[in-house]
Amino acid sequence: MKLHNRFMFLFVYLFQYMSGFGNEFSSEDPRCPGSLPEGQNNPQVCPYGLYAEQLSGSAFTCPRSTNKRSWLYRILPSVKHKPFTPMPCGDLTENWDEVEPDPNQLRWLPFTILKSTEKKVDFVAGLHTICGAGNSKSRNGIGIHVFTCNTSMVDKCFNNSDGDLLIVPQQGDILITTEFGKMMVEPNEICVIQQGMRFSVDVFGETRGYILEVYGAHFELPDLGPIGANGLANPRDFLCPVAWFEDRTVPSGYTIINKYQGKLFACQQDFSPFNVVAWHGNYTPYKYNLKHFMAINCVAFDHADPSIFTVLTAKSTKPGVAIADFVIFPPRWGVADHTFRPPYYHRNCMSEFMGLIKGHYEAKEEGFQPGGGSLHSIMTPHGPDADCFQKNSTAELKPERVAEGTMAFMFESSFSMAVTKWGLETCQRLDKTYYQCWERLRSHFNPNWKPSKQ
Repeated sequence: MKLHNRFMFLFVYLFQYMSGFGNEFSSEDPRCPGSLPEGQNNPQVCPYGLYAEQLSGSAFTCPRSTNKRSWLYRILPSVKHKPFTPMPCGDLTENWDEVEPDPNQLRWLPFTILKSTEKKVDFVAGLHTICGAGNSKSRNGIGIHVFTCNTSMVDKCFNNSDGDLLIVPQQGDILITTEFGKMMVEPNEICVIQQGMRFSVDVFGETRGYILEVYGAHFELPDLGPIGANGLANPRDFLCPVAWFEDRTVPSGYTIINKYQGKLFACQQDFSPFNVVAWHGNYTPYKYNLKHFMAINCVAFDHADPSIFTVLTAKSTKPGVAIADFVIFPPRWGVADHTFRPPYYHRNCMSEFMGLIKGHYEAKEEGFQPGGGSLHSIMTPHGPDADCFQKNSTAELKPERVAEGTMAFMFESSFSMAVTKWGLETCQRLDKTYYQCWERLRSHFNPNWKPSKQ
């Protein structure tokens, strides 16, 4: 009975979280009370005979407000491994010159997930790069990927030395084991695994999602400006895992996969990397449930810019310009008077990649499907399709729920992104009829129009 009670306690403990964005956290596995050193980071001998190891997410000399680091107390240090050797990258790439540039509006049908009976594919093998720009060597750029997998990672973990990964599950829950603890992430939630953090992904069937990778910057909450102190994504709703360790030897070899300068490398060690008994710091993985987003909206007329829907931003060195923003379009009320309420026709100095987690996107109810995507490149015109324009030009402007049961998102970037060969050709999911959704737009120009007398 005592063993059963201990198991239940550990199971409940595993899926507890600490709340807050960028907080100074501390956590120790309850199986080893007192495992965090008191009063210093690096004692001569750590409690329980553990090794102290610091993981730095910023330069040592960064201002305190942007300094990111955590101290990990582990059974064996991460340096104990065999040499890294190159491994095949599959469809993961940082080569933005594979094909000629394409300024067209691009849309993809839902990306294919192989069945496990066809081929077993885990998270890393299921990574496919759609588009991106910049260079991980110069620490300035982004990559946009999709993951499609059907099996869990076994005695294998992933480490991205190039940047942060913002993961958006679309189909299927994912259980992410990290050096800091475990996180269960469901569709309509997101998680961020920051640069250098090792993690493994368990899945429970056919699984799909999107990833925004950012080189050289970390995600942060956008400034609120005139909105004031509260709104959008509130810091308290971000969740960080609690410490959990496994003291497990793997005589057959545990594989560490490292993404470094756009390439994959693998090394072997004979123990689990998830051997961190305790940790403290402000550089952690975290997750967020999109249902908690407090939407700000127009309550008079016209549109506010879509920046009011920004959840996280990775800032560039140019004030007000992001390397990448993560923007969502959640369920909300539409009440604007004298206004065409869906998104307006637009040409943008930013690149816009959109994905759909569930439901129907308001500006294109047909064709844009969950698990698919679209890319509107810098200065490429886009906007509502012909049906949406006609319907909303004549709609009665009463208060209505918008995007009920839907969650669309956008990865927006100041980079001019190139599409990969996989995205344009290999995946065979590019919708070559996309342009047709605007072909039925017709002129409503009336040279004899006169303003109505008020």
